[in-house]
Amino acid sequence: MRWSNLLVDAEEARQLPGYREPAVVRTFDAPEAMDVRFYEVRAKSALNRVPERSRMPFRWTINPFRGCTHACQFCFARPTHTYLDMDAGRDFEREIVVKVNVPEVLRVELAKPSWNREHVAIGTNTDPYQWVESRYRLMPEIWAALRDSGTPCSVLTKSPLLLRDLELFKELAERVGFTANLSIPTIDEKAWRASEPHTPSPRARIEAVAELNRAGVPTGVLVAPLMPGINDDPRQVERILELCAEAGATHVGGIALHLRGEVRGVFMDWLRSYRPDLVPRYEELYRRGAYAPTAERQRLARLLGKYKRAAAQGRLATRVTAGESDRDPAPAAGSRVESTPRRLERGQPPREPRQEALF
Repeated sequence: MRWSNLLVDAEEARQLPGYREPAVVRTFDAPEAMDVRFYEVRAKSALNRVPERSRMPFRWTINPFRGCTHACQFCFARPTHTYLDMDAGRDFEREIVVKVNVPEVLRVELAKPSWNREHVAIGTNTDPYQWVESRYRLMPEIWAALRDSGTPCSVLTKSPLLLRDLELFKELAERVGFTANLSIPTIDEKAWRASEPHTPSPRARIEAVAELNRAGVPTGVLVAPLMPGINDDPRQVERILELCAEAGATHVGGIALHLRGEVRGVFMDWLRSYRPDLVPRYEELYRRGAYAPTAERQRLARLLGKYKRAAAQGRLATRVTAGESDRDPAPAAGSRVESTPRRLERGQPPREPRQEALF
């Protein structure tokens, strides 16, 4: 086993809903993993199909982890933990599921004659380069499998840890087609530390964008989610766009905040402690559901419209995706998951959520 030399303690075995074998529960003696438990499970499949009705520009994803220690208050994937009999709050941040056999299963799936080498997106649920990846190192073998099968792919992350796999990215970009994407919602230190408490510095992420592009790996930025009163100051957004241009970002996108399901409760509880003055505004904006009104989404989209000027200077391709159309966007990821009881009756793990990250 590739991680047999890890300094971990096996605490217990726990049966997770949908998995036939009990998960081995481990802890790590590291500051980043204090009070975090990691559940090693064996997945039956690696590739997840995105529903045809989705407007996402890809139809396949891979998610090696469930839950995320980044603990972003707005994370749309939080509701998926409820299908594991865990909560979308602290459990999502402290009870992390690791699909230890994903690289092996993936190679089998990619070798099937029926595989058409469609684009595969990674990082559209929880972050594939969160801290636990530094110990389990699942991603290099996943990228190698995609490279060897001739499958185009992309990644979305908040972590400069992806630079560890730079040589693989260069091979993927040359052989099959590959793009990297860094999520950078804000460069304001107070907003960053409050809303994304365990993520790497936004400045470090921008440096990663620059290094990847210098190496010839097409890399862009997702300014998301855009949150009224928190990271939508026009001067701050413009500064992010300037930094993206300086870093040579190949594209920039944005998504307005969605508050669906359990995410709403987690986010609003956080807002009451961080910015109680904004609570009435958010209650009004989201009183009708998970999405802000069309006019508000269009306002947020216009903030990224200034990107056109940065594009002229940085040779970027304009891509504003913050809800600029008059139509409501596709439902947020995790909004419609096949009912858990039916899948569990068939002995299958809970499905990954529908994807909403835009590249």
